[in-house]
Amino acid sequence: MNSTYTIVSGTNRTGSNTIKIARQYQRMLEEKGVPANLLTLENLDVSSRNDQIRELENRLLIPTGKFIFISPEYNGSIPGVLKSLFDSSDIQHCWWGKKALLVGVSTGRAGNLRGMEHLTGILHYLKMLVYHHKLPISVVNVLLHPDGSVKDEGTLRAINQQLDEFIAF
Repeated sequence: MNSTYTIVSGTNRTGSNTIKIARQYQRMLEEKGVPANLLTLENLDVSSRNDQIRELENRLLIPTGKFIFISPEYNGSIPGVLKSLFDSSDIQHCWWGKKALLVGVSTGRAGNLRGMEHLTGILHYLKMLVYHHKLPISVVNVLLHPDGSVKDEGTLRAINQQLDEFIAF
């Protein structure tokens, strides 16, 4: 199995808490000696299978063996732009047989639990292996320093444990 990691910030909203959490995951992986790509969906046209999607597939999606999906809660589920990424990609080459780790982000109290379950169903349909330790990050807006890094020690410990387990997965 290819050990290339890509963290997907599952929204196209500029300056979101989702991208801040994605960057925290990237920093923590790098501290563990595991380089990780960061994919933001900002300014990505996922409305159809186009040249931008094909370039992304060849450069990032196809070479990746392990994905970390950071998904905010949008109306009890995941953002449509994330679903559209799957829909406009070459499913067999980009997703089949690859591993996934899920992180939910919300300003509410459930950390996008429902959305992570929806995403699990989608990823299983795409023949991905979803790691069982899903991390809901609730009240994310109060867990961050002004620079976007996580300040809550309990959350940092939970992320660290989740990453150690996923690296071994």
